[in-house]
Amino acid sequence: MLSDSLPWFASAGLLAGTLAGAHAQPTLKDAFKDSFLVGAALNPEQFSGKAGCENSLIVTQFNTISPENVLKWGRVHPEPDQYNFGPADRYVEFGQKNHMFIVGHALVWHHQTPPWVFRDEERNLVDRDTLLKRMHDHIATVVGRYKGKIGGWDVVNEAVDEDGKLRQSPWLKIIGEDYILKAFHYAHEADPGAELYYNEYSAENWRKRAGTIALIRKLRSQGVSIAAVGLQGHYTMDWPKPRALDKTIKAFAALGVKVSVTELDVDVLPSPTSSQAAEVSLSFARQPKFNPYTNGLPVSVERALAERYAGLFAVFVKDREMMSRVTFWGVTDASSWLNNWPIRGRTSYPLLFDRDCSPKPAFDAVIKTAMARACK
Repeated sequence: MLSDSLPWFASAGLLAGTLAGAHAQPTLKDAFKDSFLVGAALNPEQFSGKAGCENSLIVTQFNTISPENVLKWGRVHPEPDQYNFGPADRYVEFGQKNHMFIVGHALVWHHQTPPWVFRDEERNLVDRDTLLKRMHDHIATVVGRYKGKIGGWDVVNEAVDEDGKLRQSPWLKIIGEDYILKAFHYAHEADPGAELYYNEYSAENWRKRAGTIALIRKLRSQGVSIAAVGLQGHYTMDWPKPRALDKTIKAFAALGVKVSVTELDVDVLPSPTSSQAAEVSLSFARQPKFNPYTNGLPVSVERALAERYAGLFAVFVKDREMMSRVTFWGVTDASSWLNNWPIRGRTSYPLLFDRDCSPKPAFDAVIKTAMARACK
C-alpha cells in the first residue's frame, strides 16, 4: 500500500551536501537508466548553447528533451503561408548532436494557435472541411520535416476539461469530436515510425481522469496507436497525494498505454487560487504574500521540497514498468515558467537545480529513490 505521507529517503546531512559531494552521485539519466528516460523542456537559449551553466547540466543529466514553445503552432506556423523552422531545426539538431530522445510538442492545442487557423479573411469561423485541411497540412508539413528525427509527438494537448467532458475549444466546435481522431491519423501518416502521445494536466483528479480514460479508450477502439498518455505533472506541495498519482498511472496503464510525466515541477509558493489546473490563461495581480521567498528558500521549505520529490519519485520507481519518461518543465529554478505564472515576476523554486545550477537537496532525494531500489 502507498502511504499519503511523504517519505524521507535522506539523512539530516542531506541539506549540507555540497556540489562536490553531488559529483560522487550518478546523474539523473544514469540513476534511472533501467526505469525510464529523464528529460527537460528547453528554451532557445538552452538548445543554442547560450544558457551558461545550464548547458552542461542538460547534456550531463538528461537523455530526452522537449521544446517549451518552438514547435507550437503560433511559433512554427504564424501565418497561412509562413513557416518558421529555424528555432525548431536548432532544437532538433541539439538533440541529435547529444544523442537524446527528441519529443515534439504540441501539434493541436487550443492555446498558442494563431486566430487565422480558425477564421477566414472576413474573420468568420471557417467550416469543418477547411479546418481539417489546415490541420492536415500543418501536421503533414511539421511532422514530415522531422520524420525519423523527432521520436515522439504530443499530438493533442489538453482536450479534456475539469469536469471530464471535452473542452469547448474551436477545434471541437468547428470540426466535432473526431478532431482528435483526425489529428492522430494525420500524425501517423506523416511519420509512421514516431510515437504518438496524448498530453493532459490534472488527470490525477478523478473527474478529469475518468474523462481522459474514456477518450483514450475510444481512440484505441478506433484503431489509434497511442504510445503514451502524458501527465503534465505541474504539482504542488500537497497535490496530488502519492496514492492518487499511483492510481492514475495504473488506470492509464490498464488501457494498454505507457505513462509519461511530461512537464514536472513542484510549486512551493502560496497559490492565489484553489484550482489545480495548469491553465496558461490564468493570471493574478502581484502581491507580496504570494512571493515570500525573494531572498532564498528557507531550510525548512528546502527540506519539505526534497521530501515531496522523494515521494513522487518513489511512485515513479514503483510503477517504472508502466512508465516511459519523466521530463521536468525547465532545467533550473531560473528558467522555470513558474516565475511568471500565474503571477508575473515571482521567485520560484520548483526544480532540482538552483539558479546557480547547483543540485538542491531535492536532487539528492530523487537520486536516493533510485539508489534505494538498487539496494533491494
